[in-house]
Amino acid sequence: MSDADAGTVVFVAGKLGFKDGDLVQELGYDEDVDFDLRDSIEDLVGSGLLDEDDHEVADAVILWWRSEDGDLVDALVDALTTLDEGGVVWILTPKSGRNGYVPPAEIQEAAPTAGLHLTTTAGVSADWAATRLVPRKKQ
Repeated sequence: MSDADAGTVVFVAGKLGFKDGDLVQELGYDEDVDFDLRDSIEDLVGSGLLDEDDHEVADAVILWWRSEDGDLVDALVDALTTLDEGGVVWILTPKSGRNGYVPPAEIQEAAPTAGLHLTTTAGVSADWAATRLVPRKKQ
């Protein structure tokens, strides 16, 4: 990776709102994830990503999700299990035309059922897009 590409990846990790000291849980890890993005998140927060077996309260969750991964609502509900109040869920999906592509409408449908609200989307790498979800405010 060139220095320019490395700088872009670190910028993207920061743009996702991660900061030093954050605990970030990673769900849906597989060999197709963007390793540069993962590394930049770890560098930015100063520690490794928590996996699905960790039960610490997380400041954020990144969920790698592909069309063949099953029930998105269930996965989103699971992502909330250890999420701290005020935390965010970033669902990372393959971009249009990539294997495992998830239409945005699928995320828009699943999020409210799981108690989440879609706030923003961002391209985070050549192959992955990110959608930011936050828990709905309690009435």
